[in-house]
Amino acid sequence: MTTGAASAVVLQAGLLPEGLNVSFKLLPAILVSAMLLLFLVIGFVFKVADTEGMWVAGRSIGNVENGLAIGANWMSAASYLGMAALIALSGFYGLAFVVGWSTGYFILLIFLAAQMRRFGKYTAPDFVGDRYDSDSARAIAAITTFLIGFVYAIGQARGMGLVGLYIFGDIGIPGMSGYQSMVILMMTITVGYLTLSGMLGATKNMAVQYVILIVAFLAGLYAVGLSQGYSTILPQIEYGTMISTLGSEFSEPFVGGSYYLWIATAFSLVVGTCGLPHVLVRFYTVESERTARWSTVWGLFFICLLYLSAPAFAAFGTDLYAKNIGPVYGDPGMTSAAGDVIVVLATQLAGMPQWFVGFVAAGGIAAAIATTAGLFIAGSSAISHDIYANIINEDATQRQQVLVGRGSIVALGVITTLAALNPAAPIAALVSYAFSLAGAVLFPMFFLGLWWENTNRQGALAGMTTGLVIWLIPMINEVLPTYIGNGEPYSAALAQWLPAIGSALVAVPVVFAVTIGVSLVTDEPDERIKRIVRQCHSPEPMAQQQAAEDVVATDGTAVSTDGGEPQADD
Repeated sequence: MTTGAASAVVLQAGLLPEGLNVSFKLLPAILVSAMLLLFLVIGFVFKVADTEGMWVAGRSIGNVENGLAIGANWMSAASYLGMAALIALSGFYGLAFVVGWSTGYFILLIFLAAQMRRFGKYTAPDFVGDRYDSDSARAIAAITTFLIGFVYAIGQARGMGLVGLYIFGDIGIPGMSGYQSMVILMMTITVGYLTLSGMLGATKNMAVQYVILIVAFLAGLYAVGLSQGYSTILPQIEYGTMISTLGSEFSEPFVGGSYYLWIATAFSLVVGTCGLPHVLVRFYTVESERTARWSTVWGLFFICLLYLSAPAFAAFGTDLYAKNIGPVYGDPGMTSAAGDVIVVLATQLAGMPQWFVGFVAAGGIAAAIATTAGLFIAGSSAISHDIYANIINEDATQRQQVLVGRGSIVALGVITTLAALNPAAPIAALVSYAFSLAGAVLFPMFFLGLWWENTNRQGALAGMTTGLVIWLIPMINEVLPTYIGNGEPYSAALAQWLPAIGSALVAVPVVFAVTIGVSLVTDEPDERIKRIVRQCHSPEPMAQQQAAEDVVATDGTAVSTDGGEPQADD
């Protein structure tokens, strides 16, 4: 994609979607209010008081329920709203998100899910800190996790604000626009139930949220397809007959962008999926590796139900926009704000009853809240468990850890809300920045840490630092000008070859090379760490609630996985 075209994808044109009926609607408002109240009640019923429930839901979640939670956790505003938006706005380029996000889960299933559960920790930074026997590595991973949660959640807040605006209209907070007022309201409710419930209540809520969002999405798709004569029983396939009528920007590959950007985006999304802490922590909430693997299969199935349908919704919405509002492409064309709500907008333009449009919109809110919950739990556990309890105050009580965790959720909510009041990009682009960060910094540490036993502390520190630097360069080049500058990248050449949306394509090979190279020229890890790594992919089955270090320890050998202080021999 050329620089100009890339900017068209990345930069927002406005906050309010044209064509969307922004006003208070009684029935949809009752529907969404009841849904939000249900989330709060579930959070209260499953409220937690200890760290086991707060961070890993007591390792008590079954495979189907965890699969539903994986689906809801993954099915963010970026999937429910942003994927169809990108396909509508940039056609073939948007398919990079379908390919990248789906492929990432296959790699998770094959290489990481069961192995991570075997290692058996509480959080992703916990794995990094213990695997590399380094508090510094733990701290970098924890800060990265917090940063990912912040960047990723901005897109969710934007989605909640836009969809909530359709349902409730401008609620009139003084000094705020209607969109900004809605962002504040939705984020307040989300933070409220999360501070009560922790991971246990969040997981119960995610199962409910998945059912709401998938029923709303598929019902909306079938209703639009049938009512407008686009499709009958398989809109996921039938939409292909209308592609040639939607314009070359939608149907022809690489009309508005380059092959390189498509590859860079898809690759970043694949490795980012495998490096996202809020995704990986779901494997710690189950009792065994078998449950972890099967819950991934269920999760992938639930995810594909929506991913196979999003292109059809984008095609229907694009056609309805062109017929009812104006040209989709060109100047001015469809704005990114309208694209971000194309799922809701298409249902409205198809003449569906107001309550039904509200139901489809409610699915978008459920999707955004579910993912925000996973992100905030992962981010707060990184601060409370990995930095506070493991580095700052090793004698912290459970009460203190839970208190710090709840404070971290509130802090994340505040800074996310502030950033979402004037976001720098559309939903899917905002989320992609977080994927690039996860892919560049954490994915190489997870993969090498589980599959190459000679990866050591020095290699991990050098690799993570390199990944952070490479990720920051395009972020400064492309995102900073939105706030300090004219909105255009400081360097067009850099934006073309190291795009913020796909920087992991360059970063991951470099980080792998640095980590391996430094590990080879420095001391090998302790033999006990190597044995834990071998146990993570051993063909021998492990008992429920058992971790690899338990198996190694029962062999009569001490395990040094507490950040540098060896534990006593049996």
